Amino acid sequence: MPKALAISGLVVAVLLLLISGMDLAVGVPLGGVSKAMDITFLIAAAIMAYVGWMTFREQA
Repeated sequence: MPKALAISGLVVAVLLLLISGMDLAVGVPLGGVSKAMDITFLIAAAIMAYVGWMTFREQA
């Protein structure tokens, strides 16, 4: 079960990275309303991906 939670956290982090990155670059999914929000989401998603990856590696 903990591996599934780590993998699901990684999936959510990657999706958030993709959505925020695309919005920052071309403004497609969210309309490019706030660059500060996109940057904040990118940082948060990167931290979440790092923590999820470290947790996944500990489980192996």
